[in-house]
Amino acid sequence: MMSTTTPRRKKPATTAIVAISALMAGITAGQSAFAQQMAPGNRRASAAQGPIVNRVVVEGNKRVEKALIEDQLQARARAPYSQAAVDADVQRILEVYRRSGRGLAQVTPRLVDLPNGTVDVVYTINEGDKTGVKDIRFVGNAQVSSSRLRGIMQTTETNLLSFLKSTDVYDPDRLSNDLDLIRRYYLKNGYADYQLVSSDVQFDPNAGGYVITITVNEGEQYRFGNVSVDPRLTGVDAEAVRRGIVSSEGSTYNAESVEKSVQALTTNVARQGNPFAQVRPVGTRDPSTRTVNVSYVIEEGPRIYIERINVRGNSRTRDYVVRREFELGEGDAYNQVLVDRAERRLNNLGYFKRVRISNEPGSSADRVVVNVDVEDQSTGSFAISGGYSTADGFIGEVSVTETNFLGRGQFVRLAGQLGQRAHGVDFSFTEPYFLGYRMSAGIDLFSKFSDQTRYARYENRMTGGTLRLGLPITEEFSITARYSLYQQSVDIPNDLKQPYNDCSAPIPGYTLLNADGVPNRAFCEGNGEASLAIKQSQGDTITSLAGLTFNYNTLDNIREPRNGFYAEVKTDFAGLGGDSRYFRVTGDARYYRELFEDVVGIARVQGGHIMGFDSGSDGGDNGDLRIVDHFFMGPSLVRGFAPNGIGPRDISSLDSRANAVGGTTYFGGSLEMQFPIWGLPRELGLKGAVFADAGTLFGYEGPTRFGTSTGSIFDPADTCVQNPNVPQNCINVLDSKVIRSSIGASILWSSPLGPIRFDYAYALSKEEGRLLPDGTRVGEDRTQAFRFTGGTRF
Repeated sequence: MMSTTTPRRKKPATTAIVAISALMAGITAGQSAFAQQMAPGNRRASAAQGPIVNRVVVEGNKRVEKALIEDQLQARARAPYSQAAVDADVQRILEVYRRSGRGLAQVTPRLVDLPNGTVDVVYTINEGDKTGVKDIRFVGNAQVSSSRLRGIMQTTETNLLSFLKSTDVYDPDRLSNDLDLIRRYYLKNGYADYQLVSSDVQFDPNAGGYVITITVNEGEQYRFGNVSVDPRLTGVDAEAVRRGIVSSEGSTYNAESVEKSVQALTTNVARQGNPFAQVRPVGTRDPSTRTVNVSYVIEEGPRIYIERINVRGNSRTRDYVVRREFELGEGDAYNQVLVDRAERRLNNLGYFKRVRISNEPGSSADRVVVNVDVEDQSTGSFAISGGYSTADGFIGEVSVTETNFLGRGQFVRLAGQLGQRAHGVDFSFTEPYFLGYRMSAGIDLFSKFSDQTRYARYENRMTGGTLRLGLPITEEFSITARYSLYQQSVDIPNDLKQPYNDCSAPIPGYTLLNADGVPNRAFCEGNGEASLAIKQSQGDTITSLAGLTFNYNTLDNIREPRNGFYAEVKTDFAGLGGDSRYFRVTGDARYYRELFEDVVGIARVQGGHIMGFDSGSDGGDNGDLRIVDHFFMGPSLVRGFAPNGIGPRDISSLDSRANAVGGTTYFGGSLEMQFPIWGLPRELGLKGAVFADAGTLFGYEGPTRFGTSTGSIFDPADTCVQNPNVPQNCINVLDSKVIRSSIGASILWSSPLGPIRFDYAYALSKEEGRLLPDGTRVGEDRTQAFRFTGGTRF
């Protein structure tokens, strides 16, 4: 035993006496313990407790790093063995495993006797399975329900479906992220005084899982008061800068909108020639009116330049993939807002487990070194997905996806689909920074086949590709330019294997005949099963088109939005060579708003128009647009109607309900309200919905009169007649602008197997068709009350 004395420091006599007494007491205690160990009945215990520790060994750990465990150990090599230290080590190791989500881990200590009075201390660990979260409790949340807060979290509670998910296992990193998500939610929804009081995690051995208790202080909900700009720099155009503010007076206080405003103002000021300017939001609360007045102060920041940007820890991802997310480089003026934005972008890439940006002094006082520490994670995935719809039946997909191909940040995907009535393969490649600029470029190749069904009496095969070039204008708005070239093949099968055969001679085609040349009608439908317009479209055609896509997205959550706006407008021009000639525009806009807690209202409008030109190759009197280029609508426009169930129909054919010929104009609107199913545990992921839809499709612009049909049994008639024994040379189209409408209810299930939706709709208004003299009704819409869609990826 050694003692040291600090020179030039005198201690009072009483202090010295106390120290000497403690030292002597320790020596006496040690002598007594040694004498007790050496007593005749305790000599074996002396061999186990008295030796010097040679080394400390940890074995059995696979899920927790050894260094993390060893940092917690009290037992040390070359120190006297202590049973108390070993017992404490066992508890420390168990605590490490509890923090990593393995509350059922077991630790068994043992000693290995060695020569010369030394021993090895060995901790054998049985890690056990990860332990689930039995309960998540909230304290102090008077305004926001516990179920709503649980819905924000990634961590979930265990339930009957736990075997299909992993988010119900306690993970301290995930919980830390959940606490930040809760904080962001409160600050985004007006609770400017929100505070996290505590988060407590306890393992309950009786329940066999963890109990998480989160205590919050919500504070009052505020709205924006006066929002102003305070430029303290000369030469700043305040009005021009102010356009970047996204927070508005009277709206609910939102910390995210303040943050976005700071970023936009910083960028605008820098563009005016002030690279060192900084924007500082100053908020003043008024408790009496529950408002926050925000002033964006623009002032001169420190004149600091970036000397160097170090990228560290990227074992797979290339350096330039990290650096290109920065809007500043070495030698530029340092701007903390732009550095924070780069950190968010790096996190959003999904390439890294963690991203941390820190600064250190440079070679001079006005220089700073920016260190970017990242840790690569797996970005490749193999997925099997499946789904079902009442139109397409069951369909499965196998895909391989890599979002960081060769560490270059490129997206690659190869997928194959196989279903009851459809199959295909597609390949996609995207370069997010084309030619080093912040715009994406990509290519899509595809081959798809759909069999004939009771909704469409023809087979359709498409093979081709698309070139894309995307340009993000703002964080919410982007434009994509496209060029597509594909071949489309339309065929009406006429063989015994098909369930919807047609005995008439297609144009061109043949008739299913017996050996004596007489038409065989034993295995096929009557003449006219397929519309003459569809028969006329048989064969191969080439389509070459260019288009633009405009996308605006402010949704708060892509998968389950509660608030925000989404709009997409597409324009296409077909006629750059090929067989199709048309101009097409479509639009889809959706607005989401949380009406009450967990009750979301959705308003949607959609529409489109296609106009053909210079395309009379069909030989008809009105051949501006091929039938396959028309719009075909059903439940995607108005629920309660079958696929291809809405719009113009050929009433000349026997099965006019199946022979939709499409339209050139459609529009529709929908109102929907989604709500939790009260009384059911939220963990089941079930929601209800009620909706009302309305819309229409009209304007058939294809040919109605055709040339002589080759291979016909009889000469074509001069007028359109409905006769199963006479091939026709023209069609009658029922083209109605009747507004179709429906109401209904839905059950939505966010199942571990993917989102599943059940819709039941009742058609309030529809096209009733025409009643022929013989009492036959033709041309009526096809309705479908029940619809089921669902799919999964795993």
